[in-house]
Amino acid sequence: MSAHPLPCQIDPLPRFGPAPRRATRQVRIGGILVGGDAPIVVQSMTNTDTADVAGTTKQVAELWRAGSELVRVTVNNPESAAAVPRIVERLAMMGIDVPVIGDFHYNGHQLLANEPACAQALAKYRINPGNVGFGKKRDTQFAQLIEFAMQYDKPVRIGANWGSLDQALATRLMDENHLRPEPWEAARVLREALIRSALDSAQRAVELGLPADRIVLSCKVSGVQELVAVYRDLAARSDFALHLGLTEAGIGSKGIVASSAALAVLLQEGIGDTIRISLTPEPGAPRTTEVVVAQELLQTMGLRAFTPMVTACPGCGRTTSEFFQELAQIVQEHVRAKMPEWKISHPGAENLTLAVMGCVVNGPGESRHADIGISLPGTGETPAAPVFIDGEKSVTLRGDNIALDFVALIDGYVERRYGRAAAAS
Repeated sequence: MSAHPLPCQIDPLPRFGPAPRRATRQVRIGGILVGGDAPIVVQSMTNTDTADVAGTTKQVAELWRAGSELVRVTVNNPESAAAVPRIVERLAMMGIDVPVIGDFHYNGHQLLANEPACAQALAKYRINPGNVGFGKKRDTQFAQLIEFAMQYDKPVRIGANWGSLDQALATRLMDENHLRPEPWEAARVLREALIRSALDSAQRAVELGLPADRIVLSCKVSGVQELVAVYRDLAARSDFALHLGLTEAGIGSKGIVASSAALAVLLQEGIGDTIRISLTPEPGAPRTTEVVVAQELLQTMGLRAFTPMVTACPGCGRTTSEFFQELAQIVQEHVRAKMPEWKISHPGAENLTLAVMGCVVNGPGESRHADIGISLPGTGETPAAPVFIDGEKSVTLRGDNIALDFVALIDGYVERRYGRAAAAS
């Protein structure tokens, strides 16, 4: 027997689910509430030339239909500023009530002064403290933007960015760091400069008269660990609503994985009030992919529900047929296409859980856990597909029309559970 037995200490089980949301100020952006106890908001940004009224209106509409609750547009020249009110007007004529945000760099003070209709039409102004002005002009031009926000009763996002950091502030903090008894590493000093850029600018805006509940902050970097460190610090030092996003996340799976890795950590800790997934679109891919990724991130974390999600097995040697893959895709595309209609006529349908499984190993079990699940036959299994509804076997599908039959069962279930007749009973 050991003379020094191990201590009998058991660590407590980790808390299940995300931490409670941090208490932040609530900001109204158009008809959308951000912060406080409001749901985390999904936003996106167009990549059209804003001066192209038709093209930008079309893309804003596509992003909105995909589920973007806020849409940002570039306002970088007189032509784009003049186009903004026409874009907003066209969206209203289409029945699309989405807040449009103006993204300003360098010359926002001039554009808003020369185009008051643009200043009025936008739901929020995005200001970058790193390039709002330089030298003696910085404070004056920042103040002008804040004055426009107060004049037109608009909130602002003060968005600092690693790639356009206020160099004067960074240099000053580097100089101060040299005087420390134990100097920080350079990376920490730059993180501090980014945070101070946002916080100092927010404090200046409040001193100028802008209410604190009209300010959203962001401090974007392109590295996962750096983003987590920056936002943990920013959240600990302020109660402003926070916009999360990994800037320049990248293309394809790299951008999706990097954004999800960074944002999931912060969201799990209760940090963040609105998010954007800044994907580089793959050639020919729709801009709406970033919206879908943001929704799926929030939904898989249990923070919001947007559309029924499909649990599907990855496939193995037991599932040599591709049919289960095709059916999973058909089902996911069907419910996503139906969701705009269901959102109005069948509220709650976004919480529906579905399963498409490829063989008998986990198929029946996963199908029972879902509201509706189907267990397709694997290699060597009887060519039959039992369907489970609310945990009970309901019917067995066979033949060439399994996909159509299963989709019909889903539609029928949605009607029975979430339709007007169900709500009235």
